[in-house]
Amino acid sequence: MDSLLAWASVIGTGILELWAAIPLGLTLKLHPLLTGILSAAGSMLSAVIVIFFGTSIRNWLVRRTRNKSGGRTSRMTRIWDKYGIPGIGFLSPLITGAPLGAAIGISFGAEPRKLFVWMTIGIVFWSSVLTTAAALGLNAFLT
Repeated sequence: MDSLLAWASVIGTGILELWAAIPLGLTLKLHPLLTGILSAAGSMLSAVIVIFFGTSIRNWLVRRTRNKSGGRTSRMTRIWDKYGIPGIGFLSPLITGAPLGAAIGISFGAEPRKLFVWMTIGIVFWSSVLTTAAALGLNAFLT
């Protein structure tokens, strides 16, 4: 039962923020591979909810991310202008988190399925990189 609670905690935290789920999983003494998978699954779940089901959530997140002049978030706008859907999908899990990145991508007019594919690629990549870095860093401190 304890491991089920640890799994649910990592997935739940991954829904909110990939950066927080990975250290939590390692702190709960989950295997790094399992930590990466669970945190990525939570992050993907939040992207699915926002992209395909969350019109009101998406609108709220977009309103929240507008800067004071009423324009779009400047860093994400530059990424969108330069790289389009692949850039937003790949970089937003790292920069803004999956739910906010999904909302921003949709608000920029990204096609939902393409955005989800690129967000999945970004989530898997960044969760792999961050989990590896955290696990190696933690092992360096323990040895």
